[in-house]
Amino acid sequence: MKNENPIGFFDSGIGGITIWKEFDKILPHENTIYLADSRNAPYGQKTPEEIIFLSEKNTEYLLNRNSKMVVVACNTATTNAIDYLREKYKVPFIGIEPAIKPAALNSKTGKIGVLATKGTLTSKLFHKAVKSYNNVEIIDQIGFGLVPLIEAGKIDSEEIKSLLKEYLSVMVQQDIDYLVLGCTHYPFLTDLIKTMIPDHIQIIDSGIPVAKHGKLLLERCGLLNSQKTTGIKEFYINADETVLKSLISNKENYIIQRMNF
Repeated sequence: MKNENPIGFFDSGIGGITIWKEFDKILPHENTIYLADSRNAPYGQKTPEEIIFLSEKNTEYLLNRNSKMVVVACNTATTNAIDYLREKYKVPFIGIEPAIKPAALNSKTGKIGVLATKGTLTSKLFHKAVKSYNNVEIIDQIGFGLVPLIEAGKIDSEEIKSLLKEYLSVMVQQDIDYLVLGCTHYPFLTDLIKTMIPDHIQIIDSGIPVAKHGKLLLERCGLLNSQKTTGIKEFYINADETVLKSLISNKENYIIQRMNF
Protein backbone atom coordinates (compact mmCIF):
# COMPACT_ATOMS: atom_id res chain seq x y z
CA MET A 1 0.00 0.00 0.00
CA LYS A 2 1.35 3.39 -0.99
CA ASN A 3 1.88 6.11 1.61
CA GLU A 4 0.39 8.64 -0.80
CA ASN A 5 -2.94 6.81 -0.80
CA PRO A 6 -5.76 8.70 0.91
CA ILE A 7 -7.25 8.30 4.36
CA GLY A 8 -10.92 7.42 3.93
CA PHE A 9 -13.67 8.82 6.17
CA PHE A 10 -17.37 7.99 6.24
CA ASP A 11 -20.33 9.14 8.28
CA SER A 12 -24.10 9.12 8.08
CA GLY A 13 -23.79 12.65 6.76
CA ILE A 14 -21.86 15.82 7.53
CA GLY A 15 -21.21 15.12 11.23
CA GLY A 16 -17.90 13.39 10.62
CA ILE A 17 -16.53 16.67 9.27
CA THR A 18 -15.86 17.50 12.94
CA ILE A 19 -13.50 14.50 13.02
CA TRP A 20 -12.01 15.17 9.58
CA LYS A 21 -11.10 18.74 10.60
CA GLU A 22 -9.05 17.50 13.58
CA PHE A 23 -7.22 15.01 11.34
CA ASP A 24 -6.52 17.74 8.80
CA LYS A 25 -5.04 20.02 11.47
CA ILE A 26 -2.37 17.53 12.51
CA LEU A 27 -1.97 15.71 9.17
CA PRO A 28 -2.29 18.47 6.53
CA HIS A 29 -0.10 16.62 4.01
CA GLU A 30 -2.40 13.59 3.89
CA ASN A 31 -4.76 13.07 0.98
CA THR A 32 -8.30 12.40 2.24
CA ILE A 33 -11.64 11.18 0.92
CA TYR A 34 -14.77 11.96 2.92
CA LEU A 35 -18.02 10.13 2.22
CA ALA A 36 -21.26 11.68 3.54
CA ASP A 37 -24.14 9.20 3.40
CA SER A 38 -26.69 11.93 4.11
CA ARG A 39 -29.41 10.20 2.10
CA ASN A 40 -29.53 7.49 4.77
CA ALA A 41 -29.15 9.77 7.81
CA PRO A 42 -29.68 9.34 10.66
CA TYR A 43 -28.09 5.95 11.29
CA GLY A 44 -29.12 6.20 14.94
CA GLN A 45 -32.71 5.13 14.19
CA LYS A 46 -31.74 2.09 12.09
CA THR A 47 -31.34 -1.54 13.12
CA PRO A 48 -27.84 -2.96 13.76
CA GLU A 49 -28.19 -4.99 10.58
CA GLU A 50 -28.97 -1.90 8.51
CA ILE A 51 -26.06 -0.02 10.06
CA ILE A 52 -23.65 -2.85 9.26
CA PHE A 53 -24.92 -3.01 5.68
CA LEU A 54 -24.44 0.74 5.13
CA SER A 55 -21.03 0.73 6.84
CA GLU A 56 -19.88 -2.10 4.60
CA LYS A 57 -21.11 -0.27 1.51
CA ASN A 58 -19.28 2.89 2.51
CA THR A 59 -16.09 0.99 3.31
CA GLU A 60 -16.16 -0.78 -0.05
CA TYR A 61 -16.43 2.60 -1.79
CA LEU A 62 -13.44 3.99 0.10
CA LEU A 63 -11.33 0.89 -0.47
CA ASN A 64 -12.13 0.98 -4.18
CA ARG A 65 -10.59 4.47 -4.06
CA ASN A 66 -7.44 2.92 -2.54
CA SER A 67 -7.88 4.27 0.99
CA LYS A 68 -4.96 3.17 3.19
CA MET A 69 -6.95 3.63 6.40
CA VAL A 70 -10.67 4.00 7.10
CA VAL A 71 -12.00 6.34 9.77
CA VAL A 72 -15.53 5.41 10.78
CA ALA A 73 -16.41 9.01 11.63
CA CYS A 74 -19.76 8.06 13.13
CA ASN A 75 -20.43 6.91 16.68
CA THR A 76 -23.42 4.79 15.68
CA ALA A 77 -21.54 3.01 12.89
CA THR A 78 -18.54 2.44 15.17
CA THR A 79 -20.50 0.97 18.06
CA ASN A 80 -22.52 -1.29 15.77
CA ALA A 81 -20.20 -2.22 12.90
CA ILE A 82 -16.50 -1.64 13.69
CA ASP A 83 -15.83 -5.21 14.87
CA TYR A 84 -17.41 -6.61 11.72
CA LEU A 85 -15.42 -4.27 9.48
CA ARG A 86 -12.11 -5.10 11.18
CA GLU A 87 -12.74 -8.81 10.74
CA LYS A 88 -13.64 -8.49 7.05
CA TYR A 89 -11.05 -6.00 5.80
CA LYS A 90 -7.28 -5.83 6.27
CA VAL A 91 -6.79 -2.06 6.33
CA PRO A 92 -6.47 -0.23 9.67
CA PHE A 93 -9.75 1.15 11.04
CA ILE A 94 -10.26 4.06 13.43
CA GLY A 95 -13.57 4.15 15.27
CA ILE A 96 -15.36 6.91 17.16
CA GLU A 97 -16.80 6.16 20.59
CA PRO A 98 -18.28 8.53 23.19
CA ALA A 99 -15.40 9.94 25.25
CA ILE A 100 -16.63 8.50 28.54
CA LYS A 101 -13.15 7.77 29.92
CA PRO A 102 -11.86 11.34 30.48
CA ALA A 103 -15.24 12.39 31.88
CA ALA A 104 -15.41 9.43 34.27
CA LEU A 105 -11.83 9.91 35.45
CA ASN A 106 -12.22 13.63 36.16
CA SER A 107 -15.81 13.96 37.39
CA LYS A 108 -16.17 15.52 40.85
CA THR A 109 -19.91 14.98 41.21
CA GLY A 110 -19.72 11.35 40.12
CA LYS A 111 -22.31 12.01 37.43
CA ILE A 112 -21.69 12.53 33.71
CA GLY A 113 -24.10 13.09 30.87
CA VAL A 114 -23.93 11.43 27.46
CA LEU A 115 -25.94 12.91 24.58
CA ALA A 116 -26.01 10.45 21.69
CA THR A 117 -28.21 8.67 19.16
CA LYS A 118 -30.41 5.70 19.98
CA GLY A 119 -28.17 3.48 17.86
CA THR A 120 -25.13 4.34 19.97
CA LEU A 121 -26.79 4.19 23.38
CA THR A 122 -28.39 0.80 22.73
CA SER A 123 -25.29 -0.83 21.26
CA LYS A 124 -23.34 -3.62 22.97
CA LEU A 125 -20.10 -1.63 22.68
CA PHE A 126 -21.58 1.33 24.55
CA HIS A 127 -22.94 -0.86 27.35
CA LYS A 128 -19.55 -2.53 27.65
CA ALA A 129 -17.90 0.87 28.00
CA VAL A 130 -20.41 1.95 30.64
CA LYS A 131 -19.67 -1.11 32.77
CA SER A 132 -15.97 -0.25 32.69
CA TYR A 133 -16.62 2.97 34.62
CA ASN A 134 -18.81 1.94 37.53
CA ASN A 135 -17.32 4.74 39.67
CA VAL A 136 -19.69 7.22 38.05
CA GLU A 137 -23.36 7.40 37.24
CA ILE A 138 -23.93 7.90 33.52
CA ILE A 139 -27.07 9.80 32.57
CA ASP A 140 -27.63 9.12 28.91
CA GLN A 141 -30.03 10.99 26.68
CA ILE A 142 -31.08 10.23 23.10
CA GLY A 143 -30.87 13.32 20.89
CA PHE A 144 -34.01 12.60 18.89
CA GLY A 145 -34.32 14.88 15.87
CA LEU A 146 -30.98 16.69 16.19
CA VAL A 147 -29.14 15.00 13.30
CA PRO A 148 -31.78 15.76 10.62
CA LEU A 149 -31.82 19.42 11.69
CA ILE A 150 -28.02 19.66 11.56
CA GLU A 151 -28.03 17.95 8.15
CA ALA A 152 -30.49 20.61 6.99
CA GLY A 153 -28.20 23.39 8.23
CA LYS A 154 -30.65 24.48 10.96
CA ILE A 155 -27.97 24.71 13.65
CA ASP A 156 -29.31 27.96 15.15
CA SER A 157 -33.01 27.26 14.60
CA GLU A 158 -35.64 27.63 17.30
CA GLU A 159 -36.55 23.99 16.74
CA ILE A 160 -33.07 22.76 17.60
CA LYS A 161 -32.89 25.12 20.59
CA SER A 162 -36.15 23.70 21.92
CA LEU A 163 -34.95 20.11 21.58
CA LEU A 164 -31.59 20.85 23.20
CA LYS A 165 -33.23 22.64 26.12
CA GLU A 166 -35.38 19.57 26.76
CA TYR A 167 -32.52 17.05 26.51
CA LEU A 168 -29.95 19.06 28.47
CA SER A 169 -32.27 19.97 31.34
CA VAL A 170 -32.71 16.27 32.18
CA MET A 171 -28.97 15.90 32.73
CA VAL A 172 -28.30 19.28 34.35
CA GLN A 173 -30.99 18.61 36.96
CA GLN A 174 -29.11 15.47 37.99
CA ASP A 175 -25.92 17.44 38.75
CA ILE A 176 -23.60 16.30 35.94
CA ASP A 177 -20.25 18.06 35.67
CA TYR A 178 -19.24 16.60 32.30
CA LEU A 179 -21.29 16.39 29.11
CA VAL A 180 -20.06 13.90 26.52
CA LEU A 181 -21.18 14.55 22.95
CA GLY A 182 -21.62 11.01 21.65
CA CYS A 183 -22.40 11.82 18.02
CA THR A 184 -20.02 13.46 15.55
CA HIS A 185 -22.82 15.81 14.44
CA TYR A 186 -23.21 17.32 17.90
CA PRO A 187 -19.95 19.34 18.14
CA PHE A 188 -21.55 21.70 15.63
CA LEU A 189 -23.89 22.59 18.52
CA THR A 190 -21.18 23.20 21.14
CA ASP A 191 -21.48 27.00 21.17
CA LEU A 192 -25.25 26.76 21.48
CA ILE A 193 -25.03 24.14 24.22
CA LYS A 194 -22.69 26.37 26.25
CA THR A 195 -25.43 28.99 26.47
CA MET A 196 -27.82 26.42 27.94
CA ILE A 197 -25.76 24.76 30.68
CA PRO A 198 -23.94 26.04 33.79
CA ASP A 199 -20.36 27.18 33.26
CA HIS A 200 -18.89 24.45 35.47
CA ILE A 201 -20.10 21.65 33.15
CA GLN A 202 -17.33 20.68 30.74
CA ILE A 203 -18.16 19.52 27.22
CA ILE A 204 -16.14 16.69 25.72
CA ASP A 205 -16.12 15.22 22.21
CA SER A 206 -13.86 12.69 20.52
CA GLY A 207 -12.30 14.75 17.72
CA ILE A 208 -8.81 15.61 18.99
CA PRO A 209 -7.95 12.29 20.74
CA VAL A 210 -9.21 10.29 17.74
CA ALA A 211 -7.06 12.32 15.33
CA LYS A 212 -4.00 11.85 17.54
CA HIS A 213 -4.66 8.12 17.66
CA GLY A 214 -4.99 8.08 13.87
CA LYS A 215 -1.60 9.71 13.46
CA LEU A 216 0.03 7.21 15.82
CA LEU A 217 -1.55 4.31 13.94
CA LEU A 218 -0.29 5.61 10.59
CA GLU A 219 3.21 5.95 12.07
CA ARG A 220 3.07 2.46 13.56
CA CYS A 221 1.99 0.99 10.23
CA GLY A 222 4.54 3.01 8.25
CA LEU A 223 1.77 4.71 6.28
CA LEU A 224 2.41 8.41 6.89
CA ASN A 225 2.53 10.46 3.72
CA SER A 226 6.00 11.97 3.35
CA GLN A 227 4.98 14.62 0.81
CA LYS A 228 5.52 18.24 1.87
CA THR A 229 2.66 19.76 -0.08
CA THR A 230 -0.88 20.05 1.23
CA GLY A 231 -2.88 16.92 0.45
CA ILE A 232 -5.85 16.69 -1.91
CA LYS A 233 -9.16 16.76 0.00
CA GLU A 234 -12.15 15.07 -1.64
CA PHE A 235 -15.71 15.23 -0.30
CA TYR A 236 -18.63 13.25 -1.72
CA ILE A 237 -22.26 13.40 -0.63
CA ASN A 238 -25.39 11.64 -1.90
CA ALA A 239 -27.74 14.52 -1.04
CA ASP A 240 -27.72 18.29 -1.49
CA GLU A 241 -24.18 19.57 -0.98
CA THR A 242 -25.04 23.14 0.14
CA VAL A 243 -24.62 22.57 3.89
CA LEU A 244 -21.46 20.52 3.38
CA LYS A 245 -19.92 23.32 1.33
CA SER A 246 -20.77 25.84 4.05
CA LEU A 247 -18.76 23.82 6.58
CA ILE A 248 -15.60 23.55 4.48
CA SER A 249 -13.25 26.25 3.23
CA ASN A 250 -13.35 25.99 -0.56
CA LYS A 251 -9.65 25.80 -1.41
CA GLU A 252 -7.92 24.91 -4.67
CA ASN A 253 -7.04 21.40 -3.56
CA TYR A 254 -10.61 20.65 -2.36
CA ILE A 255 -13.10 18.65 -4.42
CA ILE A 256 -16.73 18.78 -3.23
CA GLN A 257 -19.18 16.79 -5.31
CA ARG A 258 -22.65 15.27 -5.14
CA MET A 259 -22.74 11.65 -6.24
CA ASN A 260 -25.01 8.61 -6.17
CA PHE A 261 -23.70 5.84 -3.96
